[in-house]
Amino acid sequence: MLYGPKGASQQVPSRNDSVAVITDIHANLPALEATLARIDELGIEAIYCGGDLVGYGPHPNEVCALIADRRIPTIYGNYDHAIARDLDDCGCAYVTPHDRALGRGSVEWTLEHTDQGAKDFMRELPFDLRFAVGTTDVHLVHGSPRKVNEYLFEDKPARLYERLAAAETARLLAFGHTHKPWLREYGGVLFVNCGSVGKPKDGDPRGAFAVLRATPAGIDVTIERVEYDAAAVAREVAAAGLPVEFADKLVAAA
Repeated sequence: MLYGPKGASQQVPSRNDSVAVITDIHANLPALEATLARIDELGIEAIYCGGDLVGYGPHPNEVCALIADRRIPTIYGNYDHAIARDLDDCGCAYVTPHDRALGRGSVEWTLEHTDQGAKDFMRELPFDLRFAVGTTDVHLVHGSPRKVNEYLFEDKPARLYERLAAAETARLLAFGHTHKPWLREYGGVLFVNCGSVGKPKDGDPRGAFAVLRATPAGIDVTIERVEYDAAAVAREVAAAGLPVEFADKLVAAA
């Protein structure tokens, strides 16, 4: 285990009929700005953030500042946890040595370019949040309720999700980390991967976020997509000295 929950979950006292859940912004300010504008346009009552504010992108300080300025309840992602504590390991999984080298370069760049104010902000973020949408209790984590860096992919065995459901007290578990949105019910718990605002990996370069709406029967969940100038951000990534592969993946979203 890299690091898991410490202490009790943070309970957000408000109850809303519509909520947007954003996650995995990864220092992509234009994607975050476009997403927040779309959420405001939709008239969503509240926004929650599932972490990974920084890493891979060129705007770590601006993203942290905007999240703080909007007072969006936020949890830490694995990247946030590492950068806030000046650690050189973000807890990511790498398939090849080349991927690992790219990841190390991202961590080094982010450590160097994230200011102390942003690090202090991320250090105070909780592991998870609990809130309600209508009558439905929601539990928000970054990777999983067990570990901040556990990848909950859609094609993992059903028995994994059934075990997680058996231990879950909320009706809906919202998470991110894989950058690939999906939703499915296991053991009476609705699992919702909210995708990624700033670094999608599902072949669609548009930012992704989840919208949860209360209904008479319980809750309705949709994954929304929002366009932004990904090509312009890709140019910023390359100009900042980050690996060109990160720029290419913003446009290809794979």
